[in-house]
Amino acid sequence: MKRIILKISGEALSGGKQSSTGISVAKVNEVAKEIKALYDLGDIQLGIICGAGNIWRGRDAIENGMDRTSADYMGMLGTILNAVALQSSLEKLGLETRVMTSLSIPQIAEPYIRRKADSHLNKGRICIFGGGTGNPFFTTDTTAALRASELGCNMILMAKNGTDGVYDLDPRKHKDAKKYITLSHQEVIEKQLGVMDLTAATLCMENHIDILVFDMNQPGNISKVVVNPSIGTLVTSK
Repeated sequence: MKRIILKISGEALSGGKQSSTGISVAKVNEVAKEIKALYDLGDIQLGIICGAGNIWRGRDAIENGMDRTSADYMGMLGTILNAVALQSSLEKLGLETRVMTSLSIPQIAEPYIRRKADSHLNKGRICIFGGGTGNPFFTTDTTAALRASELGCNMILMAKNGTDGVYDLDPRKHKDAKKYITLSHQEVIEKQLGVMDLTAATLCMENHIDILVFDMNQPGNISKVVVNPSIGTLVTSK
């Protein structure tokens, strides 16, 4: 049985170029169908982390004078909005889902308790973890690595928007950029390849959690990449 964390950016739940902010219910429904295809592969226990870039840009707020702590807490609330939206779409597809949050909002979600999350996953329920780590100064990348470490996950699926893996150079700026098929965690850290932030990457390395980076804009990729990792880049300690 594989236990996987799927990390989705907030932008993936927006309307794309036509509407890059807010939640697009149509887009959320599309993502939910892709997640169902992954779940239907069988032999998978699935947790999901959502970003909040479609709702709140904390970096922009900080650059315009907001203190980092306030900006980060607002971002955490944004991830909860995305989590609840995704839960609704998944449940319409018949998937039993729980939203668990690191911030206490008992009216709409369960508090995150590791043992309870472990129980949900063992019962075949999909867990969506909202609210980040519950602390400012930590990204949703770190949340994904932390939850994966706590829950004994084998892998983190890093769903990217328009990037099909990890490259030695930015492929949008350099036509000669070369894609890596496999990398070690140590290489990711030493070469500063930007797969995820340093805290998250180190957590994954220390806990032997593979990271699979892929383009989620290609239909079917969320499930395809698990079967065929070569369509993305696999970061592994093996």
